[in-house]
Amino acid sequence: MDAIVVGIDVSKERLDVHVVPGDEAFQVGNDEMGIEELAVRLKRLAPRLVALEATGGYEGVAVATLGGAGLPVVVVNPAQVRSFAQALGKRAKTDTIDAAVIARFVIATNIEARPLADAATRHLADLVARRRQIIAMITAEEGRAKRASERELKKSIARLLAALRRELGNLDGQLDGQIRKSPIWRVKEALLASVPGIGKAIARTLIAELPELGRLSGRQIASLAGLAPFTRQSGKWRGKSFIGGGRTSVRNALFMGALVASRYNPHLKAFRDRLIANGKPKMVAIIAVARKLLTILNAIIRYQTPWQNA
Repeated sequence: MDAIVVGIDVSKERLDVHVVPGDEAFQVGNDEMGIEELAVRLKRLAPRLVALEATGGYEGVAVATLGGAGLPVVVVNPAQVRSFAQALGKRAKTDTIDAAVIARFVIATNIEARPLADAATRHLADLVARRRQIIAMITAEEGRAKRASERELKKSIARLLAALRRELGNLDGQLDGQIRKSPIWRVKEALLASVPGIGKAIARTLIAELPELGRLSGRQIASLAGLAPFTRQSGKWRGKSFIGGGRTSVRNALFMGALVASRYNPHLKAFRDRLIANGKPKMVAIIAVARKLLTILNAIIRYQTPWQNA
């Protein structure tokens, strides 16, 4: 008998569910009562995997509740699901169709469930994400301040910047408190920050948003972060390789870390310089540094050994 796989399309108001094999389809509300009803119903089916599409947060309660009920849950990338749907020739898009496509996407790609983040890790990730949003707002207001000419407008921007910087300080205090509560996180932060180029902000992003660090191979962790190159070739033709997918916030943090490391980390600076000397474009070299940096961080967490200058 084929293993049961469940695809769930998530919207603000409801969850559209599709079960394969059997093509059973039904809906429940995306609220506490509906999700609890869904958990009970799915536990009776004993599925191999329950897949939900990432929807910017509407899936959060369902993922936590279903995972807490002991169901094997995975959150899939919506762009990959849409590409899969197009490959199947499914141009129509409805919630019911999407749920079926999600289930078939999981079967075709043989995705496996990973342990879900606990409540503390999710809270830390929310704080890290909010800090990122506040920094983006500060950067935008600083840009407006440079362009502003009227006195009243400058005063308005200055007041908002002061409020945003206070909020940033509050968030940093909350993050410090969260890290101090966990001996494991304190050790992880110290290990990650031992690498030149990795500061507290990047270390905390990795702790919160890449909890698999140290538990996967170098290739797997690079793929998860969206730093694994996609090779493009056909016959004798060789196209340029690209990176993409994965966790954007993690990739962006590692990119910033690579920029710093390629200047101040002697090992990674020499690596970048060799690539450029061999004719690699500067951007390609920085991406390679980011990938190598992630491999180093993965090994540091796996073996619990801080960075050592060779």
